[in-house]
Formats: sequence, C-alpha cells, structure tokens
Amino acid sequence: MSGLIKSSIARKVVMALSGLFLVFFLAQHFTINVTSVLAPETFNEWSHFMGYNGLVQFILQPILIAGVIVHFVMGIVLELQNNKARAIKYKKYNGSSNASWVSRNMIITGAVVLAFLGLHFYDFWLPEMNYKYIEGNPAEASRYLEETVHKFESLPRTLIYVGAFILLSLHLWHGFASSFQTMGVNNKYSAAISGFTKIYAVAIPAGFIFIALYHHFNPITH
Repeated sequence: MSGLIKSSIARKVVMALSGLFLVFFLAQHFTINVTSVLAPETFNEWSHFMGYNGLVQFILQPILIAGVIVHFVMGIVLELQNNKARAIKYKKYNGSSNASWVSRNMIITGAVVLAFLGLHFYDFWLPEMNYKYIEGNPAEASRYLEETVHKFESLPRTLIYVGAFILLSLHLWHGFASSFQTMGVNNKYSAAISGFTKIYAVAIPAGFIFIALYHHFNPITH
C-alpha cells in the first residue's frame, strides 16, 4: 500500500511539473502571437527566429512535445486510478456539493484541449515542416503574418479556436493552482499565488481568443 501511495504521489508531481512547464510555454506562445496584432513586423521576426533556430527546433520543441504527452498521459492514468480507488460510486456521490464542475471534469477539458492541440499542429506545425523540410523552400521572414491570418478567415475554424480556449481557461482555473498545491507550496504567498493563477487562467486564453477574432474580422487583402 505504501508503494502505491508513493507511486500515486510521484505521478501527481510529474503531472504538476509538466503542467507548470506547459503554462510557461503558453505564456511565451501568447507573447509572440499577440505581436501579430500589435506589431506585425515583430511577429514575423520572432516567428522566423523560432522557426529556424536550431536550439528551438531540435531541443526545445521535442521537449515541449514530450511535456504535452507526459502531462496528458499522467492525467489519464491518475483519472483511471482515482476511479478504481473510489469506494463510493458517482451515483451515490453528490459531487457538485463537494467539488466544482471543473475539478470533477479535468479529464474532459483536458481531452478537448489535447484535441485542439492536434488541430493546432495540423494548422501550423505540419505546414511549417512541409514548407521547410519537404518542399525545401528558402527562408522567408515575411510570410508568417499572412499565413496566420489566413487560418482565421474560416468562421468554423475561428469558433473552434474560441471554444477550445474557453475550455483551456476552465482547465487552467483548477489545474494551475492545483499544481502549486501538489508541489507543497503552502506559505504566506499562497493567497497571492492562487490569485495569480486565476488571473492567468482567464487573461491568457482571453488574449488568444482576441487574437483569433481580430484576425477573422481583419483579413489581409491584396
């Protein structure tokens, strides 16, 4: 039993650490993307740097992909483990009176976010790999803004992005704060950290929604 408890704690720590890593990446990703609205030339420059920098492409990018896989695999494993360990089934459990909908459905919001990441890879990462490594096109630093805006010309795709970021916000609302709790952060800064995680959970997804809607309603015309 002790070994099982330690194993469960270890999985939660791994999930928390991978989640915090992904939160950091999300902020970095937003910082670059918001320049597509505020400073298009900067967006092209930063995107070009990220797309052709060896450290980013061959070290940080694989680490990011591994972080995504680890986080969601651990989430599924822990959910299955928790379901198996419950002595009282859901039909006898008034979950809404003990926990929020978000905390009880992290596996659902997480699954939707994972599906959205698949769409995001299909929309941006695969075309980038095709452009550079399959077609062998020359580096063109001014192409990124137009390619990004073009993706949001489609209303259904834009709405999918908006919906996904709403669910991401819900996922972060519980998950970001829980990561610090799992890591044992319990001191005089706990209230401030909790407040920050809530602000982050709303502000960053809202920022991505703004970017998607902005580009949908402000297409590039030639």
